[in-house]
Amino acid sequence: MIPNESNSKFRTMDTPKPPQKPTHLLDDLESIRELLGDENLDPPLLTDSIDPDTIPLLSDIVTPPPAPSYAPTTEPVPAPQATSLRSSIQQTLTRDSELNRLDNELRAAAELILQDVIDDFVPQIEAELKRRLQARLTRLLPPRK
Repeated sequence: MIPNESNSKFRTMDTPKPPQKPTHLLDDLESIRELLGDENLDPPLLTDSIDPDTIPLLSDIVTPPPAPSYAPTTEPVPAPQATSLRSSIQQTLTRDSELNRLDNELRAAAELILQDVIDDFVPQIEAELKRRLQARLTRLLPPRK
């Protein structure tokens, strides 16, 4: 909880922050402008014109850069990279099998705990069912005379 400045109560994350005054916002913007070093830059005016030919369009065709002058060589993958790839794959498989083993153990432990809880509550559940059945039976069948 965050202390609220307007009263002594606390406000939660769900309650909106009280609105700031516009002068604070302008001061914040000016300090940001000073930090960025944009004191001399003026924002563009609406009367400024832009050359439409300088704006790229989606339909413009982009030419790829020229191909390199050297011929690419095809070299076999060196053995150290292959062994490092093999070892990383083995580590990943080992990690996955370890995670699967832990997952199976956790599921088995959860089932045992659930079974213990069920075993603990079965006598209470049986007693409640008997009581309800007896109450229903007395409503359905009148007592013998």
